Amino acid sequence: MFETSLLIGGKDVAAKDSKTFDRINPVTGEVATRAAAASVEDINKACDAAAEAFPAWSALGPQARRAHLLKAANVLRAKAADFSKVLVAECGATAGWGFFNCALAAGMLEEAAAMTTQVLGEVIPSDEPHTLAMGIRQPAGVVFGMAPWNAPVILGVRAIATPLACDNTVVLKASEMCPLTHKMIGDALVEAGLPDGVVNVISHAAEDAPKVVEAGIAHPAVRRVNFTGSTRVGRIIGELSARHFKPCVLELGGKAPMVIMDDADLDVAAGCATFGAFMNQGQICMSTERIILDNAIADDFLARFKTRTEGLSVGDPNTENVVIGAVVNQSTVDRCNELIDDAVAKGARLVTGTKGQTTVMAPVIVDGVTREMRIYSEESFGPVVSVIRSNGDEEALKLANDTEYGLSAAVFSRNIPRAMAMAQKIDSGICHINSPTVQDLAQMPFGGVKASGYGRFGGKWGVHEFTETRWLTIEMGERHLPI
Repeated sequence: MFETSLLIGGKDVAAKDSKTFDRINPVTGEVATRAAAASVEDINKACDAAAEAFPAWSALGPQARRAHLLKAANVLRAKAADFSKVLVAECGATAGWGFFNCALAAGMLEEAAAMTTQVLGEVIPSDEPHTLAMGIRQPAGVVFGMAPWNAPVILGVRAIATPLACDNTVVLKASEMCPLTHKMIGDALVEAGLPDGVVNVISHAAEDAPKVVEAGIAHPAVRRVNFTGSTRVGRIIGELSARHFKPCVLELGGKAPMVIMDDADLDVAAGCATFGAFMNQGQICMSTERIILDNAIADDFLARFKTRTEGLSVGDPNTENVVIGAVVNQSTVDRCNELIDDAVAKGARLVTGTKGQTTVMAPVIVDGVTREMRIYSEESFGPVVSVIRSNGDEEALKLANDTEYGLSAAVFSRNIPRAMAMAQKIDSGICHINSPTVQDLAQMPFGGVKASGYGRFGGKWGVHEFTETRWLTIEMGERHLPI
């Protein structure tokens, strides 16, 4: 069993009244981590510590901030094995997923380091002949970030890296599913030499989430909010942020379509579908949830897809080196099973796989999905993918857009202009041609539309989200005023 505390003002501290909660290993049922359970008082202390650290951190030069972030990236890489071990225990993910998380998260810190000198403004032509007018970007203040459990190192780092590069200080709210994994991010930044209070990490019990989150958003020092997670919770975060006039970035759920046209390379498409649908047990916001197949090539594609899927190793990630590990909890299995039962009862068929009995759940391909089935519109967020057949490009486009979500998408065709025409009409923040729906690069504008949220992480787009734009003027001559 692991144990973890809160990180406030550069110090490991217990929660008020030493309250704790347990995160259970989703495979063994044993306690994975005993974590500090923050109260409203604790979140307020974390925000106060970030506010106290803000003046000195925001006055630090960009090269000094860059050095801290680059060192943090190196610390993260060096501790990848430790992160992976904890991630397996807390989330049921595979060891490889833990190492991949650390590698990409380290790259995000390096990209953030590169952005420290890219917080740019501009001189704007003025109608006044002797006035120098400027639009400049300044740090916003304290950023309150909330990260989920499914890619905990990647998304925990993403919640704080660009804000730090832009001179802000941060409070990271850890997921109750992986409290130690998220706390270890804060520890890595402290080890990299960030001053006390620049990064703070709080964990909380599930039942305390509403009041802890509202207190963090409402705190007077908090000037920006970011949240990655479900659309259901994202609506709450958006409403709370609006109530307190706090701009926020929301990266929420998805129902990513993969459109396979009749001239696609089916081997390439089958490989990308296997990766996109089942990487991390399908528990990624960009996971391929819907494969929209042209009828002309549907059976040929499904034969290839089935072969690849059945070749994936499935097992207990605590003891085996497997490709498919456990889902995060039994409720995920129950939800997937309900979607499968509903689809089969309404005429769908299982190409491969069966309902899950434990959290170690083998991949399932459901063919013949129609609009009447729950799985058509509901996010499975597990190793279950829908196959929807179409006749031609126009119907495929309608099916791709027939969802409340709009995060990621993919189009497969040997005819690039044809694929590009389709990609441009799909309602999503991200779309890839001839490559998987699951992709992430630190410098890209990452985010969705519709119920998948708003705002963008990554590169200069992240700088826009986590800075304040101001208009400044310098009068260098005599102004003639009307009164």
